[in-house]
Amino acid sequence: MANQTAASIATSSLSPDLIKLNNHDRIVLRDLAGMVADLAMRPVEEEKRKLWYAHNELKPGRPLIFCDPENGWNEIITEDQILCEGELAKSWEMVLRKEIFWGTRMGDDRVTEPFFNVGHVYTETDWGMHERKIGGDHGGSYKWDAPLKSYDDFDKLKFPRIDVNHQATADVVALAQQAFGNLLTVRLKTSWWWTLGMTWTLANIRGLEQIMLDMYDEPENLHRIMAFLRDGTLTRLDFLEINGLLSGNFDGTYVGSGGFGYTRQLPQKDFDSTHVRTRDMWGFCESQETVGVAPEMFAEFIYPYQVPILERFGLNCYGCCEPLDKRWAFIKDAPRLRRVSASTWIDPEVMAGQLGGNYIFSSKPNPTHLAEPVLRQEEARAEIRKVLEAGRKHDCVIELIMKDNHTIGNNPENVVQWCAMAREEIERMF
Repeated sequence: MANQTAASIATSSLSPDLIKLNNHDRIVLRDLAGMVADLAMRPVEEEKRKLWYAHNELKPGRPLIFCDPENGWNEIITEDQILCEGELAKSWEMVLRKEIFWGTRMGDDRVTEPFFNVGHVYTETDWGMHERKIGGDHGGSYKWDAPLKSYDDFDKLKFPRIDVNHQATADVVALAQQAFGNLLTVRLKTSWWWTLGMTWTLANIRGLEQIMLDMYDEPENLHRIMAFLRDGTLTRLDFLEINGLLSGNFDGTYVGSGGFGYTRQLPQKDFDSTHVRTRDMWGFCESQETVGVAPEMFAEFIYPYQVPILERFGLNCYGCCEPLDKRWAFIKDAPRLRRVSASTWIDPEVMAGQLGGNYIFSSKPNPTHLAEPVLRQEEARAEIRKVLEAGRKHDCVIELIMKDNHTIGNNPENVVQWCAMAREEIERMF
């Protein structure tokens, strides 16, 4: 997740008594916000913005680059660099420092925008059951104990419920406006979901291995739970839309599993700027949890339940780490599909031939090349070159999205060098 979503996440469960900034923190934040504001005023930002608009409209042009170090940010912006003292101030400082690194060092095509996003303060219930996670400290791996051990307990499942603390939300907005008002435009903009694909939730509730067994042993019950998750997801979207809690993602918002939402095809022509609807937005589904499932099983048990969700949105993204060249026959007719994830596990030649110039080829190069203290340039360059060659051959609209980094080898230069290398390869071929 990217593009200031950290600010939204940080306020989602924030205790109202923590919505405060001391004078020291205000000074630190305003200094950083001033740097971001200056970066956002550069002519190059408008040039990059235009590139994304054309790109999302499938117009021919050079491939675009975006790099999100994700967990690697902790190796770029370390604790000793954080100067703020308060919990909220620290999270805002991290957002601003990321913006500055993106704008001054990264070298990708991400636009530095003159905004500061804050999210609603809210709580949300689970699905009536909650997995027990074992491990996972500091962003590491974990295993989980899935709660739905028998379908006899199916009736214990409940649709999640969102409760927004409107007063605390207003307080956060006011505090941000006091801090940044004459430097950055403060926006209430909550990221209510990353994916609407549901198989992450399914795996947490039932267990990944058990899902695969259910496809043979409990097919009717697996269909039953997928229908339940579909209906609960649609109910959640209804709630957010009816209560005016949605924000447009047709601007510089990160959408899908990579890329940005800049488009003039959204919102809809009858759009009321005071009320965003799902049909005014980009939607996103994926099913990377079922990567080990045959395409036909995916088509039977998963994809039909995602289609009604995708139908709600004006444009759609599909896929993350799963190899979609194996599933293309089933997802190619997804409603208003525009951005398709091409993970490192796909065959670039096959995927490029399937997409042509009709969809965005959202390439996800292998992040392990950046995971060592010295960037593995030969391997990384060869992978990018293979994607670009296949994409050029089939007139694809390509973006290179470096993400899913759990570490960057404790070397911030790895991401900088990767972006420079990707740009060199693009300039060589386009």
